Amino acid sequence: MEIDFLQYQVRNGDTLTSIASRLGMTGEELKVFHNSHCQRMDKIWFENLNGVKNIFVPTDFKTQAQKEQERKKKLPHQFSDSFFAKTYIAHETFESRFTPPVTISYTIELNIGKDNNTNQHTINYRQKDFKSNGTPPDDKLSSLSIACMQSIMPVEFVIDEKGKIIGFADHKKIVGTFSGQRKELEEFYVGEVSQHYMDVFETNIMNEPFLLRQFQSTLLFQTLFPRMEWFQKKTYGQESFYWLQNSFPVQCDINIEHENEDEDSISTILSGKIVELCTSQEIMRGIKHPEPASEPATGNIILEYTTHIKNKTLLQAKASVLLSHEDESIHQHHINITQG
Repeated sequence: MEIDFLQYQVRNGDTLTSIASRLGMTGEELKVFHNSHCQRMDKIWFENLNGVKNIFVPTDFKTQAQKEQERKKKLPHQFSDSFFAKTYIAHETFESRFTPPVTISYTIELNIGKDNNTNQHTINYRQKDFKSNGTPPDDKLSSLSIACMQSIMPVEFVIDEKGKIIGFADHKKIVGTFSGQRKELEEFYVGEVSQHYMDVFETNIMNEPFLLRQFQSTLLFQTLFPRMEWFQKKTYGQESFYWLQNSFPVQCDINIEHENEDEDSISTILSGKIVELCTSQEIMRGIKHPEPASEPATGNIILEYTTHIKNKTLLQAKASVLLSHEDESIHQHHINITQG
């Protein structure tokens, strides 16, 4: 066992404070340290050390400020090329009181670049290998939905140093890519329903703000692209999250903790609850009324990030949201993202 203390022989004139000051600590800190290492009868309680022959002192004492500084050095503080791995595997589970649980899994591929003129990063993003409850989707509409989305990928996003996606690198390219792929899609997906779906899809991707919100409002993107400031804070405040895609962001009280540290990794955990006065029906419908809700929704969110201490790479990200009405769960969404 590693020994992190030694016995100091008390001299005439020594006090708790005088000894502690030479060690860079307070008298109270030294008293607590000594009492945690000594026998019960040898505990000290007063500043004056009359009658005390020896006192245990630490060999490598660190103040709370020093410990906090060391902790911050182990965590990401701004977005960098090494934050993301090249590949992740995602598993999402949706639960509702109206429908049976569904689990969707897929692969995420990321390629990071940097614009030296703007000092902003770009992320080349692609999803593939979709499975629903362990098997590839076999219904026509799900297959068409996936085919349309994959036809515009990879999508290139611009991300700032805080880790926030702020736009597309080239929105016109996205629209043009789908237009070029549509004829091939139409040869496989025939019928009025398929034509109508592709018409709506093309209209939606032409609306740049709407398309960006489509991505940003997913639990996947809110989890996969964290704010870098989350890692550096021990306490937080309020943050807005989308409970459902295409709904509106809901204000939450957020608390941040750091734990599960080992030699290579450390976890950052955000836990929050809804504080905005809106109903669960408003959130589910995506329409917020101007009047404050008389029966506001209750909901909880947890996001957990495991990052590598040395290179600050994201090793794993998990999130869960729970929306309730009158203490009854009406929507649960869980996601687990791990390196592939």
